[in-house]
Amino acid sequence: MQILLTNDDGIHAEGLWALEKALSSEHQTTVVAPDMERSAVGHSITLIHPLRVNRIQTNGGWGHAVSGTPADCVKLAVLEILEARPDLVVSGINPGLNIGVNLNYSGTVSAAKEAALIGIPAIAVSQSPNPDHRYGVAAKFVSILIAKIMENALPEGIFLNVNVPACSPDQIKGIRITRQGTSRLKEVFFRRTDPREQTYYWQGTETQFFDQDMDTDGAVLCRNYISITPVHCDMTDYQAMEQLKSWDIPLTKLRT
Repeated sequence: MQILLTNDDGIHAEGLWALEKALSSEHQTTVVAPDMERSAVGHSITLIHPLRVNRIQTNGGWGHAVSGTPADCVKLAVLEILEARPDLVVSGINPGLNIGVNLNYSGTVSAAKEAALIGIPAIAVSQSPNPDHRYGVAAKFVSILIAKIMENALPEGIFLNVNVPACSPDQIKGIRITRQGTSRLKEVFFRRTDPREQTYYWQGTETQFFDQDMDTDGAVLCRNYISITPVHCDMTDYQAMEQLKSWDIPLTKLRT
């Protein structure tokens, strides 16, 4: 299988190369990643600046460093860099969970979503923060999951958001297929004044609150389960769509 590897932490990130090491022995892998950290950029793409690509060696391997976002990396790799369309895109391994509302901000998740939008199966993989950086567990799990994707395939427009607890393999209790949680973050801004007496703001550390329902991503991770959430690129709320049809919105005032 031909696999495109990317991330939002930059081409030098340890988690990215843990994936490359785990997958390259069985698959043909190509690394195309941002040239610097692009965390929390969401699904932004670069339109008003040129994109530059440099092939570099880092962490014992070769990759393409792109002066853009994770979504840029996927687009550019598929349309320009790779000789053939990849069979799969894997984004990560992110050193921190991407669950709940974080999916809206995550560059890791957005790279996988970009792949799904253009019809390529994709996985976004993240793990709980861990000072020991046990990326090997998450990387090995991705290799197992890829075998299942090869066997069963993914539906069109779907990608998998995978989150792995930061613990040893024997401490992982199992795998849960989950839904995205809806719990919000506790956010703060620190107000500061620069030497020219101008006010600026620095966004502070976010506190993640987890849903308690056991079908949600955060809840199972707290109990040392791996979370797999299938994410659909179609954001339409079909139930609300039917409700809106009954509103009978008048056009009389528009025409007067």
